[in-house]
Formats: sequence, C-alpha cells, structure tokens
Amino acid sequence: MTRDEIMLEINPALARKILTGFIQSETTRAGFDRAIVGLSGGVDSSLACTLAAEALGPENVMAVRMPYTTSSADSLEHAGLVIEKTGVQATTLAISDAVDVLLNGIPEDQKVRRGNIMARMRMIVLYDQSADFRGLVIGTGNKTEMLLGYTTQFGDAASAINPLGDLYKTQVRQLAVEMGIPEVILEKPPSADLWIGQTDEGELGFTYEEVDKLLYLLVDRRHSPDDCVDAGFDRKFVETVVELVRRNHFKRVMPPIAKLSNRTIGYDFLYMRDWGT
Repeated sequence: MTRDEIMLEINPALARKILTGFIQSETTRAGFDRAIVGLSGGVDSSLACTLAAEALGPENVMAVRMPYTTSSADSLEHAGLVIEKTGVQATTLAISDAVDVLLNGIPEDQKVRRGNIMARMRMIVLYDQSADFRGLVIGTGNKTEMLLGYTTQFGDAASAINPLGDLYKTQVRQLAVEMGIPEVILEKPPSADLWIGQTDEGELGFTYEEVDKLLYLLVDRRHSPDDCVDAGFDRKFVETVVELVRRNHFKRVMPPIAKLSNRTIGYDFLYMRDWGT
C-alpha cells in the first residue's frame, strides 16, 4: 500500500450509531444521565457536543464556553451556532482573571507553558461544572492528537469518557459532515486558540491529512518505519512522528504505580470500569 492509496473513509452513519450508543451506555454505567462538554467552536468539541445531545437529549447536556482575553471572537460565535442547532443548555465562564494570576511572571515567548495553564484552567472549570450539573465530562480529543501527544495532560486530555478518541482528525471531519456541523466550523483551520494566530498544523509542522495516513500505517496496520518510507513517506517525517508517538505515550496511560504488594492497582487489581455500580 502506497501513501496515495491510503483511504481513511469511515461509514459515518454507523459511526454515529456506535458513538451515541457509547455515550449513552457509558454515562448510564457510571450512574449519570447528564454530560458536560467544553465547547470551543472547533470541529472536535462541536461534534462531541452534538453526539452527546443526540445520545442523552439536549436538556441533559451542558455546553461550557470558556474564553480567555485573547480568544478569537469567532470561537464564541461558532460555539453559539452549535448551541443553537443542538438546543443544549449552555453557560459562558471567562477564565481570564484566574489565568492571569498564574501567567504573571511567565514570559510571553513561553507560549506552550502559558497555553498549558489555560488548558488546565478550562478543565478545572469543566469539572466544577460537572459537580454542579451532575454530568460526566465528555472528552473532545481525537486519535491523531492523542497519538502525537498534542494535548495537555490533565488539561484538554482529561475526561470521564471520550467518544472521539478512535477517530483520526480527517475521520472526525467526515462524521461532522454527517451530523450537520455548521460549514463555517468545518472550513476554518484547526486551532486550540491558545494564542493569537495559533493553528494546529502550523505548530505541528505538517497537515492532519498527511500525518493521519502515516499514523494509520504505523498504528492500525503495524507497519515499520522502513515500510512507511517504502510507501512514499519522507524518512525525516516518519522519524519525527514515530518519536512523537513514543515520547508522549505517558499522556495516554494512567500514572504508573510502584509495585509493593501482591495486588497493585493497575497491575493485579483490575476490574471493568462499571464494576460495583
């Protein structure tokens, strides 16, 4: 299989059925019937919100907009389109005051460090709203981001359940089209909106379309890096992506626990997520 032959097409109708069922069943198993979604106005969070509304009913979903001072005005507007279309409950809680206290003294050029603070503050807000609304926090991270480590640990990577984690970014877009996500959201460049002018692909240094094909060969097809080069990918690109996947594995797993007893959590004490409920 060459790079040009790789197709990442999904059956959107089937994916929609599976993921709404997943949200409904996993929420119920945890003893909840409501959900919280951080709605940024991007395609991922818009899709997660729409799936949750369909799975649980819009009255049982709270969309939370969390702008910072430098956030794009379009983000609030586009999130509003999703709120209006789905009919979910919504609230807007600005994070500027809380974040500015923590950013004081951090140089402007340390963008990633500053962005991580914003991402983690938003997760603090979401989990507080979760306690108030009594709903599970729905994850919005896709497979591409998770594999590359393009997430903030205990920030946007945190959630109770994640319906999008097995969809590459290009597949998220396919399902978003199926579910009627507004065209203006589908067309804009992906961005975490952590600083002015930031885009995902600009920060990563490659496009989602290209890296999704490579990740598909590496992860889903279990091809070696040499196989990927033979398939037409640039060797330096392959090496960069392989290193990102390897180096960021710690973000995809629970923290390892040092083993001292004969039944250690995560090693010997292993139960299904809904055990005991």
